[in-house]
Amino acid sequence: MADLVGKTILHYRIIEQVGQGGMGVVYKAEDTKLERTVAIKFLPRQITVNSEERERFKIEAKAAASLNHPNIATIHAIEEVDAEMFIVMEYIEGKELHEIVGARGPVPLPDVVDYAAQIASGLQAAHKKGITHRDIKSANIMITAEDQVKIMDFGLAKMRGGVKFTKVGTTLGTAAYMSPEQARGEEADERADLWSLGVVLYEMLTGKMPFPGDYEQAVMYAIMNEEPEPVSVSRSETPEALQQIVDKSLLKSLQQRYQNIDEMLTNLREVGNHLDTGKTRPSMQTKTSRRPPVLVYGGLAAVVALVVLIGISFFPKQSESIDSIAVLPLDNLSGDTEQDIFTAGMHEALITELSKISALRTISRTSVMRYKETMKSIPEIAKELDVDAVVEGSVLRSGDKVRITVQLIGTDPERHLWAQTFDRDLVDVLALHSEVARQIADEIQIKVTQDEESQLRNAVAVKTEAYENYLLGRHYLRIRLGSENL
Repeated sequence: MADLVGKTILHYRIIEQVGQGGMGVVYKAEDTKLERTVAIKFLPRQITVNSEERERFKIEAKAAASLNHPNIATIHAIEEVDAEMFIVMEYIEGKELHEIVGARGPVPLPDVVDYAAQIASGLQAAHKKGITHRDIKSANIMITAEDQVKIMDFGLAKMRGGVKFTKVGTTLGTAAYMSPEQARGEEADERADLWSLGVVLYEMLTGKMPFPGDYEQAVMYAIMNEEPEPVSVSRSETPEALQQIVDKSLLKSLQQRYQNIDEMLTNLREVGNHLDTGKTRPSMQTKTSRRPPVLVYGGLAAVVALVVLIGISFFPKQSESIDSIAVLPLDNLSGDTEQDIFTAGMHEALITELSKISALRTISRTSVMRYKETMKSIPEIAKELDVDAVVEGSVLRSGDKVRITVQLIGTDPERHLWAQTFDRDLVDVLALHSEVARQIADEIQIKVTQDEESQLRNAVAVKTEAYENYLLGRHYLRIRLGSENL
């Protein structure tokens, strides 16, 4: 396409080119009729002569124009002149999320959750109208100066039930953000958008991609066959609940992944609410409240300083002591209820390993199981069980691979002390139990004797079938289904 800067097409005066991609060239322009700044997107001429691509472009315009949501770029019009087709949309002042991550690396946690929730909210509106974006990526996400998210480019969108213009075996979307089904050239539905949003989440949290590769084929192979490095490896302070959202978004099985955006958005908002509790709240002082005179503030400051000095001089610093712990039931993230028995076995084994440490009082499995579906808070549970700390966690099994994520929570007051994700082959599951127990012991600085250390390290490889039969037997023993099952 010839340089259009400075030219007027219909009643749009082209100001500058602001972007270019596989599905079009974007210009900043002035709508001289309505006297407003807009963005207009053209298809390259070599594509407009292709009837299939023209139809896809029309679908983009019609699909996006039907959406009215604060987190989706507004479409004003679709125009055609001299065999050129273009979309007129709102012009957004801001930066691509891709630029933000590239410039500063990992994004602050509150912003990560906020941006992801806004993207999910926009997708929720699209999905309710049967529209799948199919090309969610950080370069298609604009962030305004007010931190408002705008989803751009429904160029690969396809109405549910509409005509399929993509030939079987071809792929649409940017490789690094593609879902496994897209990488295989299969039909993609809303769950592909959830996968792509999971990739964007991972990118914001770590500053890198979950499936890296030097060329497109390597990336697509990794998407279909490999597991991403846990977020916690790059960012240990990531809340376990947020790690779980990423994990569930990037499950290769369509049936095990998030099934709809509503569920994912709910989870993101729950994490956001939890993060908000740690933020500084604005003053609740009203206009009618009295403010102490400056002299009083100064006097209070002097008193506080004196007290601090006295405390430092006469009282030794007390280190935090944790000598009792409860391991709450672990969550099964696989989405497969058949893995509930495996997850329960992991929970029981972790309690067993921690119980080997005589200096640590570990609450029995029987006592903690009543909190499996509870709505009680961590401090409430800790008070009832009379423990200093609580362990929460999740298990994700995929074939012969297993991932366990655990976090240690102090209870008086409630505070996050430590979190880590462990990835192992199933044959090393016994060693995994011991490793998690040792890590927890290290974090709380509990004394472990030489004999106990030896017991924790004395783990052998298992035969997968034998281990699963063992867990099944333990399950039947617990629920007393009868000797025929044993």
